[in-house]
Amino acid sequence: MTEIPEDHPRQESLLTRHRIEEGVEKGITSRQGLIAEGRGEAFDYLLGERTLPSADDAARAAAAHLLLADRPVLSVNGNVAALVPGEIVELAEAVEADIEVNLFNRTDERMRAIADHLREHGAESVKGLAADARIPGLDHERAKVDADGIHAADVVVVPLEDGDRAEALAEMGKTEIVIDLNPLSRSARSAAVPIVDNILRAVPNVTEHARDLRDADEAALERIVAEFDPEDALREAERAIRQGDLE
Repeated sequence: MTEIPEDHPRQESLLTRHRIEEGVEKGITSRQGLIAEGRGEAFDYLLGERTLPSADDAARAAAAHLLLADRPVLSVNGNVAALVPGEIVELAEAVEADIEVNLFNRTDERMRAIADHLREHGAESVKGLAADARIPGLDHERAKVDADGIHAADVVVVPLEDGDRAEALAEMGKTEIVIDLNPLSRSARSAAVPIVDNILRAVPNVTEHARDLRDADEAALERIVAEFDPEDALREAERAIRQGDLE
């Protein structure tokens, strides 16, 4: 990877691009993932490359949902695996969630590569390879999930997700936590908790909140969940994008 000076004004952005490029080279990320990353980067630039207070509130609500869940699952695609593999493992440990690989452009080779990549970053168990259940209303490979994973989950974290699958999971009655930099996307609008933030900031932020809330009683967690308004979070993010100061 090309060395990027620490004082480069776009260092973090350039490092992120290189992570995606490396993901493609390793067979983890699809080439379409490069396009998706560029789209997300544009929204992050408009947000001022910062975590909005509304996104932090969403991360706290997400942590509360995950701690209350009976069967939480973190869904991982190629871009997520390339960008935050270790962070996903840390979040799974903090909330005692399963990790499941689910891909739009699914091949056995990519599934195994991502599972191995996550294990290299500390995951003890990775679901998704069994593919012994399907998400109703979806066609093709993206409908395949594990019966004891996403299919049975009550709370699912679906970062960088396509809108069709996010809508289908919501139709199944799952509580969805979506990480998406576009507040107008179907994924974000399908979510019980839309976190409009860069995944590099959002996943560690949810983990930090989960650790802070670990000793909270059930009533306190339920209060956090009840007080969160997803529509307010989406409106605040859209307002920041439309009216933000880019200087």
